[in-house]
Amino acid sequence: MKKLLLSILAILLLIEEWLWDVLSAFGHRLVLWLHLAKVEAWLAQTSPPIALIALLIPLLIVTPMNLAALWLLANGMIVQGIELEIVAKLLGTLLVARVFTLTKTQLLTFSWIHWLYHTITGWLRWAHEKITATAVYRNAKALKQYIKTYATKWRDYLRQWVG
Repeated sequence: MKKLLLSILAILLLIEEWLWDVLSAFGHRLVLWLHLAKVEAWLAQTSPPIALIALLIPLLIVTPMNLAALWLLANGMIVQGIELEIVAKLLGTLLVARVFTLTKTQLLTFSWIHWLYHTITGWLRWAHEKITATAVYRNAKALKQYIKTYATKWRDYLRQWVG
């Protein structure tokens, strides 16, 4: 049973790592596309209370989506509820991660955020050490790298072909 749980956690951790990479890159491109570099620069230099408000805004955007997904699930619309929850999770991760990355220094001045951050990162570090030692994680990581390499070659081929 322990091996099964570690295998499941290894897969979830790998998915989380992949999503973080993809969403970070997407967030950077979105900032460039929407010309939000000045907003990000301001946010990175703002005061701790403003940084906290900025972090709460994505949560306020995503929470109604989570509640709507729960309502859909409770009313038998399983597929729609799951789809909405996935969108909410991706959007929430994108926005919260971006704002947190920009305002981390300011946010960590709050003792409760400092404690929460270091507690959670400690748990994640412990879990990561346990999971990365599993064969499932190593194999999934190798598969991820293979897919990434293949996708890059395919993208480069398309760029050459298109012109």
